[in-house]
Amino acid sequence: MSQRPAKIVMATGNPGKIREIARLLGGLGIEVVAQSEFGVTDADETGTTFAENSLIKAQHASDATGLPAIGDDSGLSVDALDGAPGVYSSRYAGPECDDESNNDKLLAELDGIADRGAAFHCVATFVEPGGGAPLVAHGEWRGSILHARQGNGGFGYDPLFFVPDCYCSSAELEADEKNARSHRGQALRKLVDLLQQKYA
Repeated sequence: MSQRPAKIVMATGNPGKIREIARLLGGLGIEVVAQSEFGVTDADETGTTFAENSLIKAQHASDATGLPAIGDDSGLSVDALDGAPGVYSSRYAGPECDDESNNDKLLAELDGIADRGAAFHCVATFVEPGGGAPLVAHGEWRGSILHARQGNGGFGYDPLFFVPDCYCSSAELEADEKNARSHRGQALRKLVDLLQQKYA
């Protein structure tokens, strides 16, 4: 059994992610802090898979702070587009794009295509200073791509992602319900299970 750390740095400045992982880790008594609190900038996402980028982010935060770190990477993979936009989900329409232009491009790419199956993926990775095998967890949320936006909640591709068992888009789900089902929620809960086994 490893020594339980007092603090873990999260390779993000997103307060929502911080709150989610902090709540999940509450039972272990580990403080979760954003890398931005240490002045750590975002890592260059040079990986070609979600797992590679997740590890890059976690390692970057750990190297910069000397603390254990968690990084995650996520995106949308569309069956008919051979997994695109994939790791390029946030910049699908170009380096200066926004959610609206990404969604417009996705709708254009799928125009006239009947197979609209898709999945959100997330890989969350935990690393410790000084090496050692990382802990890695994967979450997948399957659905399909709508023909037009639905709902005003969420972000990214949520207005186009149809959730079959809820019969609505991800953007129409309440935040708690979305977190309970989402790829990120799945990955983080699995990672917390691994951390609980490691530090119990």
